[in-house]
Amino acid sequence: MKTGYMFLILSIMLFVNSILFGAEVPYMTGRITDNAEILSSGVKEALSDSLQSHEKRTGNQIAVLTIPSLAGESIEDFAVRVFDSWKLGNKEKDNGVLILVVPNDRRMRIEVGYGLEGTLTDAMAGRVIQSVMTPKFKNGDFDGGIADGAREVMAILEGGELQKSDGYSVSAKKSNFFEMEGPELSIQERILLGAFIFGIIGLFTAIGILTPGVGWFLYFFLIPFWALFPIVVLGTGGAFYCFIVYLIGFPVIKYFIRKTGWYQKAQKDLLTKGRASIGGISISSGSSGSSWSSGGSGFSGGGGSSGGGGASGSW
Repeated sequence: MKTGYMFLILSIMLFVNSILFGAEVPYMTGRITDNAEILSSGVKEALSDSLQSHEKRTGNQIAVLTIPSLAGESIEDFAVRVFDSWKLGNKEKDNGVLILVVPNDRRMRIEVGYGLEGTLTDAMAGRVIQSVMTPKFKNGDFDGGIADGAREVMAILEGGELQKSDGYSVSAKKSNFFEMEGPELSIQERILLGAFIFGIIGLFTAIGILTPGVGWFLYFFLIPFWALFPIVVLGTGGAFYCFIVYLIGFPVIKYFIRKTGWYQKAQKDLLTKGRASIGGISISSGSSGSSWSSGGSGFSGGGGSSGGGGASGSW
């Protein structure tokens, strides 16, 4: 009986000791919290960008933590404490993953949220640890082990293997031609930038289509703008199609509009009277072709310029 009491007391003391003297859960400084300072700055930056891209594509939240030692606590218990404290993944989907590396204890673990256990199974996580990370760590290559391990985790979660590349760069799966490959912007940022960019070049495109004389000058003048600016909003694939639509659509629309009565009347008035009216807007011809005015006031640019960049995100 006394032996049973002693065993119970000893178990309680061990449990209290693990709580009081176990490793403290660190503050999450980002997708990569390198408290053991074993990762180079280049790898941290590249890996963080790749994890961010993966989260934008899939919604899965992957975090990497390195800590020198666990002070005797089991890595399984510590990983659960970190996971619960950091609250990785979506509350409804439980789609978080923690990659934990403890160099002084020579231990590592991949902790998987409930929602991803069917995709990133225990066996698959073990394969990543044994086949990818362990060989690198044995050679002292923490950069390569963590980068390659995270890449394999992302590949499994996205349903396929990513090709391994030389060095420590970690890149997302190559997008196909129809996906947006431009800057990582939220849908709100794309809408606002799109309204600004397409509002301006769209206005001048409409002027070019509707205006006799100066229209073809604007067509060629706007070609570089339609080739470059849409990339910010649509990515290279979407911008290419948008550019093709402009190159073909402008002449086709203008060809049919030229056959309308109001266009021919405006063209005749410009030749005979030097002035014409389209939709309540007055057009007057000049030495450079024609100019637009509305209500007697002219339109001109203010000389401003755009920095062309900006991105934001939140946890």
